[in-house]
Amino acid sequence: MQDPLFVLSQDDWSLHRKGERDQERHSKKVKEAIKRNLTDLVSEESIITSQGERIVKVPIHGLDEPRFRYDYGKEQHVGQGTGGTKKGDVVGRASPGGQQPGQGQEGQPGDQPGAEYYEAEVTVDDLAELIFEDLSLPRLKPKSETDLSVEDIRFNDIRRKGMMGNIDKRRTLMESLKRRSLAGGGYPGDGHSEDGHSGNGHSGGGYSRGGHSGGGYSGDGHSGGRSGDSSSLGNAAGGSAGAGLIRNEDMRFKTWEEVRKPQSSAVVFAMMDTSGSMGSFEKYIARSFYFWMVRFLRTKYEQVDVCFLAHDTEAKQVAEEAFFSRGESGGTRCSSVYQLALELLDRRYPASLYNAYAFHFTDGDNMDSDNELSTQLVKKLLERTNLLGYGEIRRYMRTSRLWDAFSHIRHDAFTLAVLQEKGDVHATLKRFFGETAAG
Repeated sequence: MQDPLFVLSQDDWSLHRKGERDQERHSKKVKEAIKRNLTDLVSEESIITSQGERIVKVPIHGLDEPRFRYDYGKEQHVGQGTGGTKKGDVVGRASPGGQQPGQGQEGQPGDQPGAEYYEAEVTVDDLAELIFEDLSLPRLKPKSETDLSVEDIRFNDIRRKGMMGNIDKRRTLMESLKRRSLAGGGYPGDGHSEDGHSGNGHSGGGYSRGGHSGGGYSGDGHSGGRSGDSSSLGNAAGGSAGAGLIRNEDMRFKTWEEVRKPQSSAVVFAMMDTSGSMGSFEKYIARSFYFWMVRFLRTKYEQVDVCFLAHDTEAKQVAEEAFFSRGESGGTRCSSVYQLALELLDRRYPASLYNAYAFHFTDGDNMDSDNELSTQLVKKLLERTNLLGYGEIRRYMRTSRLWDAFSHIRHDAFTLAVLQEKGDVHATLKRFFGETAAG
């Protein structure tokens, strides 16, 4: 029986990727843990007070590798039962508050081991990416002016010369295979050179005149790549198996051109009540929202101006640093900040060039005599803005008169939110910048 001309075989490459698959599984578990704790992490005080320059630790339950567990003692296990049960029988009751027996409660010791978990470290940038993945500026309208554009890079050509950092590996390898196929050459190490001869001074993938082994074409008979060529990817050291596999003429590089793409510009008014009624909790909630809002805008958009407006009975535009560190004092007149926003829109941000957004956070303790004027100015702002968000921070269950006045305004671009605890910051971000607001 003659030997077969070819042999079919199949390798299980999944075994070689076990480490990679474990790493992917770990990254997935970390991402799931972050999403479960996202509401608490958004309002984490250590992140807000440090302006985001820190590492966040997220608790993750330990992961056991799936494996068979053999019971050599043949003991009875949970789930086997003794029979005789029927549908509807009560087999156990959960402890109050979700506590398992022996786990211990606040102020009381327990006698059972706890769940195994460790803390995974993630950067604030990674955390921000998860927070911002479903957020966008709602109702963003394109503007027709040609100067509202940003620089961008577009890879649109392939050339034979370029920087090694821009090499196109796939096209380079394809050019090498095509060249070798047309030359009738074999693969490196098969005993054939590109001119079809074997042995006797023609080892490697290239051609050598002086009878010496080597990888490319060498005019003086020495091994190595083409004379003066230091950029060849083929390692032509002394007749190695990969010598001459890729030559200079095979190289293909990606090239780009700088283009300007149109982008709609926007201005966002960050308005915050800094009156004496804003305690430390109210001030912290407002700053937490604006911390993530500013980070979101600067991450996703290039042409966005943020105007920081602080007010008590009078409103003024302040610097970003002062906005996040300004103390509280004085009375409250919300109409002052709405009036200032309208004046800035008239002077600096015409509707033909800018999409305008405004967000105001207060505890709702406004002068009763100012509520009517505030309502009128809000209606004017709604005619000039794509979205106006009003957030009222209530530590206790009570409704302010300002909220009652605003709740009668019916406008698609007007969104109200109540914040009673730290976890409401994330919900408010999604309410103002999520799909609901865009609709």
